[in-house]
Amino acid sequence: MSTTIFAATMANDNKKFQAIISHCKEYGYIFPSSEIYDGLSAVYDYGEWGSELKKNIKDYWWKSMTQMHENIVGIDAAIFMHPTTWKASGHVDNFSDPMIDNKDSKKRYRVDHLIENFAEELEEKGESDRAKKLLEEMDRLLAASDYEGLKQLIEQNKIKCSVSGTAHWTDIRQFNLMFSTQLGSVTEEANEIYLRPETAQGIFVNFLNVQKTSRLKIPFGIAQVGKAFRNEIVARQFIFRMREFEQMEMQYFIRPGTQKEWYAFWKAERMKWHQSLGIGPEKFRFHDHVKLAHYADAACDIEYEFPIGFKEVEGIHSRTDFDLRNHQQYSKKKMQYFDSEINQNYIPYVIETSIGLDRTVLMVLSEAYREEDLSTADKQDSRVVLAIPPRLAPIKLAILPLVKKDGLPEIARQIMDQCKPWFRCFYEEKDTIGKRYRRMDAIGTPFCVTVDQQSKEDGTVTIRYRDSMQQDRIEISRIKEIVEKQIF
Repeated sequence: MSTTIFAATMANDNKKFQAIISHCKEYGYIFPSSEIYDGLSAVYDYGEWGSELKKNIKDYWWKSMTQMHENIVGIDAAIFMHPTTWKASGHVDNFSDPMIDNKDSKKRYRVDHLIENFAEELEEKGESDRAKKLLEEMDRLLAASDYEGLKQLIEQNKIKCSVSGTAHWTDIRQFNLMFSTQLGSVTEEANEIYLRPETAQGIFVNFLNVQKTSRLKIPFGIAQVGKAFRNEIVARQFIFRMREFEQMEMQYFIRPGTQKEWYAFWKAERMKWHQSLGIGPEKFRFHDHVKLAHYADAACDIEYEFPIGFKEVEGIHSRTDFDLRNHQQYSKKKMQYFDSEINQNYIPYVIETSIGLDRTVLMVLSEAYREEDLSTADKQDSRVVLAIPPRLAPIKLAILPLVKKDGLPEIARQIMDQCKPWFRCFYEEKDTIGKRYRRMDAIGTPFCVTVDQQSKEDGTVTIRYRDSMQQDRIEISRIKEIVEKQIF
């Protein structure tokens, strides 16, 4: 039997991306939110297996940050924060994107997304050089905040609205991306507050609390996983860009003047983490920011090659002392650290690592999704498999009695009871064993054990490995050991 994996060589990568989206819905990973009411744009719900995958990725990141580094601790800050927080952080004045409206459709676009989409169309037509020059010119104009030049670039290339098909554009304007809401029981007395656009500020305002209670010495880090909200005008590409999303961030507090070496250190550390997910180094690259954020003196992205091209999954930023200094100014509270080694007080500098949890889910799914041709000379056959790393897989072990009688379900249930305290197991007795294997392949389950008549006689089962489809006969007592070896 020959096995041909053709997902990686699909002529149309967008076709693979759409296949992943369909697969996620069909197998309980990700659903459109409020679908019975026709959904809500750029908002998604994680299903039974998507929520497990998301939690496993979150736990793996949390362990790598807090358990494996003795000088990093975690917090869980509130989503609601005092509104002055966002004035101090610069978000009220600077957290905006250049937008442009089409006069005919009234549809609003983020300028860089509009131009990038057009560049992708040029790539598909074989005009790679033109697409490259277009993006280079866009980066130059964005770095200079030259909005008139950006509009001219759009008009010169005759970039059209996808809805109206026309190129009648307004001038480019800045729009703040924060969601606002009211805090208070009476509308007249309510205060306007914001849904946080990032989790980092919850770390900065707790810097003194954490340092004093943990008694950590610089350098040290504070990690957090949490929801953030951005009013993206054009949210797109499935869960890659959403209005409600989750971040895994770590702020590393350091002595001023050491930021270059720690920036290089965390770039290397974070790249190693991504590759530890079983993804080859050729699928990643660093992308230095052309235009730095108002708080940064160095910044880059780790980009992964999705089916839709290289896209950012994590940012590493040297934030200087911008955040703590501004919070000191606005709060009138000293945000300083006394460094006993040099007998000096100072406001620490910060290196930030910020990874999108939802984007990491999409990265793992994109890397794992395969369509395999299993045809032989005698038989046409194929399968769809999610080759998710065992430590991240939603279900670690499927336990499958061959038939629903003859005492086989009872043996299977005993195995289930032995294993489920240690890792996520799944029991199923419906359909033929072949169909059950295929379903587990599609969900991404790395191990299946089948209980049959021989199990009653000698206490052995058949274990099947997802990726190779190899089957071995093992003793029931070895199941837990084999699975745990792969997931820890």
